[in-house]
Amino acid sequence: MGAHTVRTVYSEGHMGSGAGERLDVAAYRAAEQLLRHNRPRLVRGGSVTPHWVGGGGRFWYRVERDEGARFVLVDPAAGTRADAFDHPRLAAALAAACGQPVDPGALPFASIEYEGAFIAFAAFGSWWRCRTDTYRCERGDAPAGQDVLAVRSPDGKREVFARGHDLWARSDGREWALTHDGQAQLAYGTSPFGADVLLRKVGIDRLPPAVAWSPDSTRVLTHRTDLRGVRETHLVDAVPDDGGAPRLLTQRYAFPGDERVPLGELLVLDVAGGEAVAARTEPILMPLISPVTSKWAWWGEDGAAVHYLDRSRDLRTLRLRRLDPASGEVTTLVTETGDTRVEPNQFASGPPMAEVLAGGAEVLWYSQRDGHGHLYLYDAHSGEVRTQVTSGEWAVQEILRVDEGQRVVYFVAAGLIAADPYRRTVCRVGLDGSGFRRLTEDDLDHVVQATDDHFIDSASTTALPPSIVVRDWDGRVLVALEDADITGLTATGWTPPERFRVKAADGTTDLYGVLHRPHGFDPARRYPVVDHPYPGPHVRRVLPSFDAGAYGYDAEALAALGFAVVALDGRGTPGRDKAFHDASFGHLDAAGGLDDHVAALRRLGAERPWLDLDRVGAFGLSGGGYATVRALCAYPEVYKVGVAEAGNHDNRLYHLWWAETYDGPDPEAYARASNVELADRLEGKLLLVHGGLDDNVHPQLTMRLVDRLVAADKDFDLLIVPGAEHIFMGYEHYVTRRRWDFLVRHLRGIEPPEYRLTPAPFDVALLGGLFGQ
Repeated sequence: MGAHTVRTVYSEGHMGSGAGERLDVAAYRAAEQLLRHNRPRLVRGGSVTPHWVGGGGRFWYRVERDEGARFVLVDPAAGTRADAFDHPRLAAALAAACGQPVDPGALPFASIEYEGAFIAFAAFGSWWRCRTDTYRCERGDAPAGQDVLAVRSPDGKREVFARGHDLWARSDGREWALTHDGQAQLAYGTSPFGADVLLRKVGIDRLPPAVAWSPDSTRVLTHRTDLRGVRETHLVDAVPDDGGAPRLLTQRYAFPGDERVPLGELLVLDVAGGEAVAARTEPILMPLISPVTSKWAWWGEDGAAVHYLDRSRDLRTLRLRRLDPASGEVTTLVTETGDTRVEPNQFASGPPMAEVLAGGAEVLWYSQRDGHGHLYLYDAHSGEVRTQVTSGEWAVQEILRVDEGQRVVYFVAAGLIAADPYRRTVCRVGLDGSGFRRLTEDDLDHVVQATDDHFIDSASTTALPPSIVVRDWDGRVLVALEDADITGLTATGWTPPERFRVKAADGTTDLYGVLHRPHGFDPARRYPVVDHPYPGPHVRRVLPSFDAGAYGYDAEALAALGFAVVALDGRGTPGRDKAFHDASFGHLDAAGGLDDHVAALRRLGAERPWLDLDRVGAFGLSGGGYATVRALCAYPEVYKVGVAEAGNHDNRLYHLWWAETYDGPDPEAYARASNVELADRLEGKLLLVHGGLDDNVHPQLTMRLVDRLVAADKDFDLLIVPGAEHIFMGYEHYVTRRRWDFLVRHLRGIEPPEYRLTPAPFDVALLGGLFGQ
């Protein structure tokens, strides 16, 4: 029956009419299976993570099949793909060697190493080497493990790590200091924001240092982080792990408009001799993260220069600079200035599209100067444009490879597919602008992992599961890898989301989103609607691929509880032309186009009478939590119920990066965007949730809203999770259940089941992201 109730009440016409009813526990069980940590089990072969073998082009990956997990070895040059070894034989050999049962479909290791004729792996507390001809397994000595808090050189002989506030090097058991004068607020290789609370949860006291090795493994690029005079903010750890009295946690955390902000002094350290060469220029602004780990500073391929991006505080000027690692001299190669923010990519998380070509005479540069995101070839000596390399009403989103010998650049573009401007296509073009060609000629969305010789291409849509192949740089398929099996996904009651197009509130602009139908959908019934906003402007809410993305899994899960769930990218979000994105500049108060969300809901409701627009709710995390409260207060005639988690409800006291990047240096805009100023307009049911140790969006931002709601004599619910940081790691199961219960009770008008979710496992991929891996 899909989203079950003990007695079905889908057709109730108003909130509360199902009083006394209780949702069937099967709905919560189905929803739990769709959460981020569970969904990969339901989609077999939905992604490929390559692990390269030696220095060649071969790689292995692990995939789930009917018979269990399998390791697959791929040789693109030979066009072959096969099991990396005989799984039953290896299981039998390992069982014989260790005296324990081994299931060939659930081998006790998740990673392998190739050592000549051997496959090596860790299992049952030992390191094993197994010949692939005789399948004889023997215990051996494990390879020396790398310190996860150190950064190893390209040749593998040295590593750099942090000790105290300084950087140290290590090789062959010997350690030596590279810097000697680090201080608490003037430390080497640190980021202004380090996710300290999250790291402490997993027993780590810091991130690896922000260093980048030179190609010849002799020097490192790093920076000295200057936090002196930056505002101090505080959290209270009310329930410390040791059970003692509350503890004060203090951060250096600048607010928008603050005079003192984090700065970074770039320098190059000679690892053997310890000499330091500092950039002979003013320190760069470093409001949030390190330019080294974010790839805004990097070594040239020959190691003769360091290149980095330097942006003015008003975001309207972006420069590409060259740092001479021998002298510290800094020269400017490219400068671009605009009327609004100038960005090196459409998305804040993407690597900048600035490529200095061999010899340093030319620069391939991304710009939105013509209204779309395109590539330009610059003369690095004069700083003038030689050629506009790409053009048209579409945008380059990622540079994959530059073949300087053939004078060709390969890239990912969006906007070439009329049916969906967000779908991505792999293309090539000459550096003189000639010879443009699409390498993927279908109308699917393509997600790419590139090497010098080939690229792994995953093609899908929001409704079509991925088909994954390896292609050469002419676009030819070298070997097919996986066609995703979604049998387990559909067994939960899931159906593909509907990709829709509607007009924005201006009546002109096309908007795109997805609509998740309730499980057990019946068009003769009427369903409550939940909007799941994320306002950007640094990321889009909806991906054009089958992967629901970081924000999409919670929406899919909610559809299992009998809701129709809508997600939309309104004006001001990235991924389209510059004017579309610039709708958010100076207008964070629009919350990613909430007026567009309202227009979309009304249009969808007019065309789909099974959507009950008298019962509309919203939920979201972080910026989505902000948008949820904004929706209830700004459009109370539309939104009746909301769950707002970790919302940045008053940007005047949030991180300067957010407000200054997207509202500019404008205190009046910060005030307009404050939910605190709208608190007296709340009419619906609201649950506010915040982590007591949220060191990103501080809990005081929710408490300020609470204070104003109390002053306005408004009813609301509040949940503070004492030990939780920004994403509630370790508490996701509890927060998710409380969200579901609130929406089921107040939007569906029935009681939730007596059900408890299983805690999610630790997210290793997230930690890898924090480490820049």
